Parts: sequence; C-alpha cells; structure tokens
Amino acid sequence: MKTLNPTYRRKDLEKILVSEDSISKRVRELAADLSDEYGSNDVTVVSILSGAMVFTADLLRLLEFPTRLDCLRAESYGNLAESSGPPKITNPLKTDVAGRHVLIVDDILDSGRTLKSILEYLGQAKPASLKSCVLLDKKDRRKVDITADFVGFEIPDAFVVGYGLDFAERYRNLPCIGILKQEFQESAAHEH
Repeated sequence: MKTLNPTYRRKDLEKILVSEDSISKRVRELAADLSDEYGSNDVTVVSILSGAMVFTADLLRLLEFPTRLDCLRAESYGNLAESSGPPKITNPLKTDVAGRHVLIVDDILDSGRTLKSILEYLGQAKPASLKSCVLLDKKDRRKVDITADFVGFEIPDAFVVGYGLDFAERYRNLPCIGILKQEFQESAAHEH
C-alpha cells in the first residue's frame, strides 16, 4: 500500500465539525457556567492527558475561582481509531483531593468507559464533590450509562481530530475540530 504524506493541516480533514471561533465562544460559556457552579470554592482541576491539554489550558485561564491543576493519563486508544477496551490509568495524581472539590476535564466522551473509570478512581479519595466537563460528547457511542456534568458540543459518531484530539499522536495542533480523511486514517494504521 502506498504511504500517504499528510500535511497535519486542515486540508487533511474531510470536514470541519467545530470551527476555531465556535470553540472559543463555547469555552468562554463553559467557564462562566463553571464559575457560577463553584463560586469562590477552591477546585482541583484534573486534566486527562494528552487530549484535554489544549481545552484545559484555555478553560483554566477563564475560570473565576481558585484552582489547583493536576493531570491523569488514561490510555485506551493507542494508535487505533477505536478504544481498545477499559482504560488504564498510568500516572496517579500528585495532589491530595480528599475533601476537596474536583473537576475532571476531558476532551471527548464516547463509550464512557474512560470517564467512568476515572470517576471511580478519584471517588476512592473521597473528594467533597466530583464533577466532569468534556469538550465533545458522542452519545451514539455510549457503552456505559454515564453523562458529563458540563458539555461543550454534541457531535455525531465520526473520528475527529484537532484542538488537542489526535490520531496516532498527530493533528493535536489544529485549532478546529474535524473529521480526518479516511485515507490518512488507513495510511497511519498501516505504519504501526
């Protein structure tokens, strides 16, 4: 099979689902909703690596309450376009969340397995509250009964990249969110 040379730019996308301007507007709205929710409470924001880094950074700068930031890595995709099963949490938090308000920030909620596992994992620490905020929600892909407390956008069942979301660690740099052309998905799958 001929290996394609993607540019890692917008022209590798079949379609843009969420524009850069729409993302910026919605992140501001989510920050306002979260600021209303938490008031002046101190909140530990837990970003799920690596996909939520861009979203978390933009959101964090707009929050109007005191925050601490920590990160978890939950691996379930590898170089695949679909989750390979229950996620594995590969690095623990560095901060103690017992008795504290905790907000999980993730890039996408699809099968629900990752968020469910993270909620169970962090729930063991007995936080004062535990809520979740996801940028994207693919309800058609849900395998477990779970919903996020705050959602940026509902999207159709399509494989998306950009704004932190990747395919085989590529395309995170795109400022928009779009569907990767099928030929690039297939080409990358044959490289690994």
